[in-house]
Amino acid sequence: MTAGPLNGIRILEVGHMLAGPYATMMLADLGAEVTKIEPPGGDISRQVSDAYFASLNRGKRSVRLDLTTTDGQARLGELVAEAHALLVNLKPSAIHRLGLTYDVLRKWNDRIVCVALTGYGLEAGDEPAFDYVVQAATGVAALTGDPDAPPTLPGYSSADNSSGLTAALGLLAQIVSGQGGQVEVSLRDVMLSQLNYRASAYLNEGVEPRRLPLGAHSYYVPAQLFPTAEGYLALFITHDGFWKSFAAEAGVRGFPTMAERAERREEVLAAVTDALAGDTAAAWEARLRPLGVPAAAVRTLPQALAATPEAVVTAGDFRLVRSPVRVAGHEPDYGPPPRLGEHDVSGEVVDS
Repeated sequence: MTAGPLNGIRILEVGHMLAGPYATMMLADLGAEVTKIEPPGGDISRQVSDAYFASLNRGKRSVRLDLTTTDGQARLGELVAEAHALLVNLKPSAIHRLGLTYDVLRKWNDRIVCVALTGYGLEAGDEPAFDYVVQAATGVAALTGDPDAPPTLPGYSSADNSSGLTAALGLLAQIVSGQGGQVEVSLRDVMLSQLNYRASAYLNEGVEPRRLPLGAHSYYVPAQLFPTAEGYLALFITHDGFWKSFAAEAGVRGFPTMAERAERREEVLAAVTDALAGDTAAAWEARLRPLGVPAAAVRTLPQALAATPEAVVTAGDFRLVRSPVRVAGHEPDYGPPPRLGEHDVSGEVVDS
């Protein structure tokens, strides 16, 4: 196996909880050396649970620094001088107060890439920007759930995770440029960006998005969840070839074109619902997948993990989900999450 594609890249992380640590963990999985700079009390996610912390911090180093002190700032400068990038996930006021911007840190290394991952922007103030708050503020929650029920949220931290991946992309883009500089990523901007075709339909065609039952797609029909004899099936028919194969297997007649299916949405959904009631979700998946029809039974997380044991890796004492990026010839070294201050210079917190 070869070294990871980011072998030799040194990244510093100052952050907490999820978005920032997830970004740098993805980079560590690809071979970067990630040093997590933690306050004397540690990243607050350590207080959630060991498993939570491990899920976002495997394979990193941990150095404790009190960045509010002269000694802590001096040690930060030493680390910056040898690093390619610093990713910080704090309130904007804290980022500025602690001097974690390119304008401040360039004196140590004018090629350092500084990534600020915030809620609304580095100059936008400290309004609370937790994942669920941002999903509510950007229209995501209003688009999610049954139209006759209250808006809802996904069962995981979609804004934090998406923003973490976007921050990693911005960091790498600036490194590739060969120049230092400031990069900004905000949770708000990321979630608005991910509403791409929904936002475009409204901005250009005046089509205001609305929730549809069972998560139905606004363009494709049928493309949603359907009840079956046992369990729910996700069926995603995006072109007429898929429909032809599905209809033949399910015994549904008519509606040969997407335009007709969209125009006669309710008739199509009724016909498909009736057909799918004749078998279980698992059986329909087994019948449709060999035909190339996009379909899957709705699984719980334990069921999904049991169905993909190859996705689970060992990192120290923890079993975790592997990196989603697979590079030919490279198998990530899934190291354990670091103990707090494990890589301090003297084994003690560096502060005054």
